[in-house]
Amino acid sequence: MPTIRILTEADLRTLVPLDLAAVACVEGAFAALATKPVVMPPILRLDIPEHRGEVDVKTAYVPGLSGFAIKISPGFFDNPKLGLPSLNGMMVLLSAHTGLVSALLLDNGYLTEVRTAAAGAIAARHLARQDASIAAIVGAGTQARLQLKALTLVRPVREARICARDRAKAAQVAADLTTELGIVVSSATEVREAVLGAHIVVTTTPAESPILLADWIGPGTHVTAMGSDAEHKNEIDPALVARAEPYVADRLSQTRQLGELHHAIAAGLVAEAQDFAELGAVIAGRAPGRASADAITLCDLTGTGVQDTAIATLAAERAAEAGAGTPFTT
Repeated sequence: MPTIRILTEADLRTLVPLDLAAVACVEGAFAALATKPVVMPPILRLDIPEHRGEVDVKTAYVPGLSGFAIKISPGFFDNPKLGLPSLNGMMVLLSAHTGLVSALLLDNGYLTEVRTAAAGAIAARHLARQDASIAAIVGAGTQARLQLKALTLVRPVREARICARDRAKAAQVAADLTTELGIVVSSATEVREAVLGAHIVVTTTPAESPILLADWIGPGTHVTAMGSDAEHKNEIDPALVARAEPYVADRLSQTRQLGELHHAIAAGLVAEAQDFAELGAVIAGRAPGRASADAITLCDLTGTGVQDTAIATLAAERAAEAGAGTPFTT
């Protein structure tokens, strides 16, 4: 039997940092979704409401990649009260030729964090103004930190605001990011205050009712919504979805069911069958991105299996080159 490479979170943090290479890896996966016969089944989802828990299983086969990943991703949002992280999980990488397991990635959700942040950078690269320099991040968790770091890779961000329900946590995150990124990062007490005059707004919360209203967003702003990945989640005012030019989905079939688009359809502001561009099509030049400097753009990120297969493949390739991880033969 072939050897399975076992990689821990510590291994993976060294092998796959959030950098331009990770962004390029995920960008290629989105482009493949628009240009190749990718096989990506619907998300398998399990809810455990009494513990504010959810588990998603995602996968995709991308022609041209040697393997495909199956990811198990739990999110238990009361965990911080127990001193535990909200996100966890692991990925299994299998050969696309034989189906045999080639790597077990015990990342505790780290690779998901990286590929999600990379998606935010990609959305900004293709939809935000070239001169976008002021960012507002709603939320103060790990993804909030990573989204801002990712934005600095693709846009000349010089100022940022962090807003969260826990004001002390928002202030601490702002202080940490000021030191880490070398830009001015402040905390805001209200979302409206945080987004005023921002060129890029990213929402990173598990909110179940809108926290970002359409009237607060000025001309020329790009919004990335990445928290609404379940039917009951809703960060964005549905009116903003209808107003965006363009609205872009990571996967339209998903955002109609899980994302912010789902709520705009339910509100009667968007027709259920209305067609919208996907991010991969914008990347590949098959759909238009930002039309003008004054346009309000919105990217609805629900998370896709192609991102997981791409980042897991990158991790396994780098591990093989570095001889990292622990070999295991069944």
